[in-house]
Amino acid sequence: MDKPFAITLDPGSSRANKTGSWRTERPVYVDLMPPCNHACPAGEDVQQWLYRAEDGGYESAWQQVMAANPLPAVMGRVCYRPCETACNRGQLDAAVGINSVERFLGDQAITAGWTVPVTAPDSGRHVLIVGAGPSGLSAAYHLRLLGHRVTIRDQAPRPGGMMRYGIPAYRLPRDVLDAEIDRILAMGVTFEQATVTDVRTAMAEGGFDAAFLAVGAQHGRRAYIPAGDSARILDAVTLLHATADGEPPQLGRRVAVYGGGNTAMDAARTARRLGAADAVVVYRRTRDRMPAHDVEVEEAADEGVRMMWLSTVAAADQGKLRIEKMRLDETGFPQPTGEFTELAADTLVLALGQESELSLLDGVPGITISDGVVQVGPDLMTGHPGIFAGGDMVPAERTVTVGIGHGQRAARGIDAWLTEDHEQGNEADRASAVGTAAAEPRLADFSRLNTWYYSDAPATVRPQLDAARRISTFHEVTSGLSETTALFEARRCLSCGNCFECDNCYGVCPDNAVIKLGSGQRYQIDLDYCKGCGICAAECPCGAIDMIPERI
Repeated sequence: MDKPFAITLDPGSSRANKTGSWRTERPVYVDLMPPCNHACPAGEDVQQWLYRAEDGGYESAWQQVMAANPLPAVMGRVCYRPCETACNRGQLDAAVGINSVERFLGDQAITAGWTVPVTAPDSGRHVLIVGAGPSGLSAAYHLRLLGHRVTIRDQAPRPGGMMRYGIPAYRLPRDVLDAEIDRILAMGVTFEQATVTDVRTAMAEGGFDAAFLAVGAQHGRRAYIPAGDSARILDAVTLLHATADGEPPQLGRRVAVYGGGNTAMDAARTARRLGAADAVVVYRRTRDRMPAHDVEVEEAADEGVRMMWLSTVAAADQGKLRIEKMRLDETGFPQPTGEFTELAADTLVLALGQESELSLLDGVPGITISDGVVQVGPDLMTGHPGIFAGGDMVPAERTVTVGIGHGQRAARGIDAWLTEDHEQGNEADRASAVGTAAAEPRLADFSRLNTWYYSDAPATVRPQLDAARRISTFHEVTSGLSETTALFEARRCLSCGNCFECDNCYGVCPDNAVIKLGSGQRYQIDLDYCKGCGICAAECPCGAIDMIPERI
């Protein structure tokens, strides 16, 4: 390949003058934290797997996803997309459809039968996991990759936890869930249907070296509501679980759901599919204070679910509810007004939150339980050595994505604890092995980008079933991307804060001081000739070059 013109000049030309001596600052290539990576609770290197997918390297991209998340086809359907909320491209036209591409990769893996081999030698250690939800399955996967034997125990007959018994099939088809769980079990993970009532006894009798507790929050909270003998009241968890088991309860034609979270939306949408002509969500506050995610509320409204804001259920009787209107005080807390109205309802479904069953920890020394959740350290170990906890039973947001991230973090903590001399109680070594990660790089914010280098490329809209068809079936509402649209979405990534070898710096340098090191090796600055003009940094599309003061 021909060299740039200036490099071909003979000695004695301007190239012979080492203009680097003029420099007061120098360019430095940096690797910053992409906002999508930073926002992902599962710890995925989102930017890296998008980069691999850009050229159609789907299996390589999937392997990169699987380094953190063993359930991409699941998470591509149920994650609430904090990565997309953080995506810098959202300030340009629309966020990259990260979640859609992840779902595409997960579905491709299921179709093609891609697997992740276990290459680590057998550690000789055996870990008990209690709970087969996202956190327990994630921990099992990562522990197997580290060479440990794993047994999962769950009281349900099939693994999946609230993914199977809480998320309706119209959001998460069961064949997709089964395929990804089966892949984890095929790695050598043992699943047993069993109820663990005492974790220390279970560990001792089974010869387990450590335990990870991820029992989830599968008990619906109750509320005192004066009710007549004929009033029909049940909780949302029971409704969703029974529906998943194929034995849905009889709800009647008019259903009221009391609550404002995502579970309330799922319950109301499920009620519509079970034949309710009128499904109403009764919520004490206003829409802007509702914890349910926007997409859940919007899809529920599309399906004919009505919302009663600033309302509370004061009493229930056969076929009707007494509703009291509320007002928000100056702190945003709902206060009663003394004004009442009547709402026709054959069934009242309570969706007031869920709690974990923690009796398996009764009498375990060192365990601290506060506000219904278990207190844990940075490595997710409880106050009792060798017993770790994560997912819904520890203080955190209760989502599948968070649970998957907890499983990965717990696996690392368990591995560190098992491979050190923990019997000697060397807490200093334990802290060093687990908690001292390298300092996180700076965040690549939008102001660093030169967005004029990127052409307009609006995000792909995933097709959905029309509302009339939705409420007559539990078929999946939202379709996935085709290969063409998935490739398009991956290529919309701006590679925020990280060089993607676009050659801009190489092309604009007036001193030809940028040296190409070859594909995948990026560039190097020839400081003999770089005079520190800063054009390379100013013209870098992704903001991957800093100018730093030269040492005097």
